[in-house]
Amino acid sequence: MATERTTLTKFSTKAIPNDTIERGLLLAAGLFIFVNLLSLWLQRSPQVLSHWFPIVIWSICAIVGHELLRRYLPNRDPMIFPLVMLMTGWGVVLIDRLAPAFADRQTIWLAVATGALLIVAVLPYPLRWLRMYRYLLLIAGLTLLIGTIILGQNPSGLLGAPRLWLGFRSLFFQPSEALKIILVAFLASYLGEEYPSLRRTSTGLYENPILSPRIAGPTLMMWGLAMATLIWQRDLGTAAIFFLIFLTLIYLASGYTLLLVGGIVLSAIATLVAYNLFDVVQLRVDVWLNPWPEADGRAFQIVQSLMAFASGGIFGQGIGQGSPTFIPVVHSDFVFAAIAEEWGLFGVITVIAMLAMLVMRGMRIGTRRQEQPFMALFAVGLSMLIAIQSLLIMAGVLRLLPLTGVTLPYFSYGGSSLLMSFVTAGLLLRLSVE
Repeated sequence: MATERTTLTKFSTKAIPNDTIERGLLLAAGLFIFVNLLSLWLQRSPQVLSHWFPIVIWSICAIVGHELLRRYLPNRDPMIFPLVMLMTGWGVVLIDRLAPAFADRQTIWLAVATGALLIVAVLPYPLRWLRMYRYLLLIAGLTLLIGTIILGQNPSGLLGAPRLWLGFRSLFFQPSEALKIILVAFLASYLGEEYPSLRRTSTGLYENPILSPRIAGPTLMMWGLAMATLIWQRDLGTAAIFFLIFLTLIYLASGYTLLLVGGIVLSAIATLVAYNLFDVVQLRVDVWLNPWPEADGRAFQIVQSLMAFASGGIFGQGIGQGSPTFIPVVHSDFVFAAIAEEWGLFGVITVIAMLAMLVMRGMRIGTRRQEQPFMALFAVGLSMLIAIQSLLIMAGVLRLLPLTGVTLPYFSYGGSSLLMSFVTAGLLLRLSVE
C-alpha cells in the first residue's frame, strides 16, 4: 500500500497533505448527505429501499474519484472535487425530496458525470485538443446548435415550450451546455495567442483600439452568436452567459476598459430588441417589474418562490417539512427557493459560499498561470461560467433580475447540465497541476 504523501504542495496552506484534506472534506460531505437522506427515509415508508440508491452511488463515485485523483494528480487543488461532490449530493437529495421520480435518473447522471470529470482531469489530452482543434470544435458546437434549432425537442412535450434539446427516445441532451465550454476554450485559445497584439493595441499604438480587427471582430461575432441564440431558441440565459463570459475574457486579455462600455451598450440594444420582439422576454421582464397583480397567473412561479424564501426563516422548515413543491418546475429552475424554504438563510448562505469558493479556487488557478495566457484565460473563463450562471438563476429566483431559465450548477435537475458542470470541474483540476 502506497505511503501517504506528506509533502507541502503549492495548493496547501498548511503542512496537511492534499489527500488528507480531500478525504476529510468528502467524509463530511457524505455524512451531510446521509443524514438528510435518512431524514427523508424516516418520513416515508421504511420499506422503500431504493431510497439508499443515491447515497450508495454517491459514495462509490467519491471513493473512486478520490483514489484516482490521489494516484494521478497528487498536486491537485484539494478543494474542487469535495465541493463538487457535496453540492451534487445535496442536489440529489433535493431532487429526491421534490421530484422522487427523477432522483434515480439524476443519480445515474452523477455516475456518468464523475467518469467524465476523471477522464478530463487525469488525461492530458483534453486541454491539448481544446487548444489545437478550437475551430473544428467550434464548428461542431455551432452545428449542434443549428441542429437544435431545426430538430430541437422538449422532454416535457408541452406545446410552446422551448425546444433546446436533441433527443433519441428517452435520452435527451442540451447542446448549448457543451457549447459553453467549447466557446470558453475557443476564446481562451484565440485571445491567448493574440495576447501580445491585444496588449499593444490597448497601450495606444493604434489611434482607435476599439476598431482593431482583433477586438472588433470577436466582439461582433459573440454579440451575433448571442443574438442568434436569443432569436431562434428564445434562450435568454444562454445568450447572456455567452456574451458576459466573452466580455470578461476580452477585457482581461486586452485591458481596454471601453470594451466593457461597448459591451453594455450592445447588451442594452439586444435587450430592447428582444423585449419588443419576443413574448417570452416581455413576460419575464413584466413579471420581474411587478408580479403581484398576476400572482395567481403568469407570475405564479416567482411569487411562490418569494413566499418560499419568506417562510424559510433563518434555519428553515426542515427537509420534507416545507411546501416548495407548490412552485412549478421547482426541481430544475427553482431549487434555490426550495433550499431557502427547508434549510433557511443558513442553507442559502452555505450554497452561495460553496459556489463562491469553487469560483475563487478557479480564479486562483488562473492567477498562478499568468505566464501562460491560454491556461490563465481558460481557468478564469471556466470559473466565470460557473459564477455567471449561478448569479443569473439565484438573482432571478430572488427577483433581483428577470428570470433567464438557466439551472443552478450542481444542484438543479438535468443530465446535460450536470455532465458539463463536472467536465468544467475536471478541467479546473487539470489546470491546477499543469
